[in-house]
Amino acid sequence: MSYQVLLFYKYVTIDNPHEVGDWFRMRSRELGLTGRVIVAEEGINATLEGVDVNTETFVEELLRDPRFADIRVKRSAGDGVTFPKLSVKVRKEIVGTHFPDGVDPRVKTAPRLRPEELRSWYEAKKDFVVVDMRNSYEFDSGHFPDAIDPGLSSSRDLPSTVSKLESLKDKTILTVCTGGVRCEKMSAYLLNQGFEDVYQLEDGIHAYMEKYPGKDFLGTLYTFDQRVVMDFGGDREIIGACRLCGAKTENYINCAHPPCNLHFLACTVCVPAGQKAGCSDVCIFAVTALSGA
Repeated sequence: MSYQVLLFYKYVTIDNPHEVGDWFRMRSRELGLTGRVIVAEEGINATLEGVDVNTETFVEELLRDPRFADIRVKRSAGDGVTFPKLSVKVRKEIVGTHFPDGVDPRVKTAPRLRPEELRSWYEAKKDFVVVDMRNSYEFDSGHFPDAIDPGLSSSRDLPSTVSKLESLKDKTILTVCTGGVRCEKMSAYLLNQGFEDVYQLEDGIHAYMEKYPGKDFLGTLYTFDQRVVMDFGGDREIIGACRLCGAKTENYINCAHPPCNLHFLACTVCVPAGQKAGCSDVCIFAVTALSGA
């Protein structure tokens, strides 16, 4: 039995988000799918896993809805345990940015750059800057060469960090994120702030790695599920560095100091499997004190 993970989103006006959420919940349960779904008046954002035939049945039914008929569904191999359960929630936003109402991807967002076009940019050595709109801890295990990390710990941080990008206002900017949904709003925000030559990578890093495994993107792709990181094969090197000793690693743990709980890279030499650790001197001291050591 083979499993498949579906990743999809769309910014589209939904007048009945609770009804749509109920449908997602009902059909996902009937088809044995697990994962996360967020529905809002501004659209849907979902990652689901299930047996191949059931996921394809779900996609077929989803695309019958005129609002979602043109959704591009990204597929990757699953293992049946990618998600522990099904979660379907109705929220105000499908990505929690809290941006001003004027930032609305349904009205204005940056042009989408297809993976093939980005590849041609790299081959032609075009002058452009990649701005990675993921959280910094996602950036740590993999990113495009010379990409800029604005220092986000959540999408809502962009207004407080956008000043770091001011020097790029005259540059061609390409925003990237995992599957594309965050960049719809992040690129829209940059346009709202006076950046002019802004693009977003269509369907995100996931689509690029799938089409060009081992090309350009360095390291591995962080995922918000049991896989933690993933790649699509091809030649690649590990670029993630252990926060504690600097050794190359793609192993993530959570900081054992509860108020922090940072997701960070730690090699298995510094933190053997099953053990806990702090992410900084302050957290290490706090964890030691809590343990009574």
